[in-house]
Amino acid sequence: MFGKKPTLKEGTHIFSVKKNGDFYDFIFGVVTGIDGRKVGVNGVIVNPVGLKNKISQGKTGERSREILENPTPDNVVLALVYRVEHENFTDVLDLDLDKCDILPPKIYTMLDGWIRESLPEFINAVLSLPPGAERDEAKRVLKHRMETLVDKNLKRTLYAVCRSLKILN
Repeated sequence: MFGKKPTLKEGTHIFSVKKNGDFYDFIFGVVTGIDGRKVGVNGVIVNPVGLKNKISQGKTGERSREILENPTPDNVVLALVYRVEHENFTDVLDLDLDKCDILPPKIYTMLDGWIRESLPEFINAVLSLPPGAERDEAKRVLKHRMETLVDKNLKRTLYAVCRSLKILN
C-alpha cells in the first residue's frame, strides 16, 4: 500500500547547495552516476542575485536571510520571485561534504520549469515597477504567461505565489 522510501540511484532527482560568498546557490538536477560516496549530477545551479541584493539593501526580513543561509527544496521558491542567474550544472557531489536531498519528481519538475520558463523575470518585472501603465502591462504579460503554462503543478504554484504577493488584481 505504501511506497518504499526513495533511494539515491541513477535518474533520481536531487537538491543540493553550493556556497557562494556569504550565502548559498542551489542546485537541482538528476543523478547521472554513483561511485561509492560520489554522485554525478546534471542539472541547473541557481544564484538568487535578486534576493541577495534585497538583503544587502536591508529591504528584507529574517526569513529571506534564512532562505539563503539554509536553502531547502521547500523554501527556495520564495527566492525565485526575484531576479536569478542560472546555468547548467554538471559536476560530482561528495556525499560526505555536500548536501544531497532527494526531490519528488513533481517538485523537481516545478523548480526546473520555474527557471526554464523564466518566471523570476516576469514576477520581478511586476514587483520592480511603480504603479502605472508599465506595471499593468507587466501584470498582463505575467498573467498571459501563467495561462500558457502546461504543467499544472507549476501553474498552481505560480498562482499561489502571485496571490500571496498581491499581484493578480
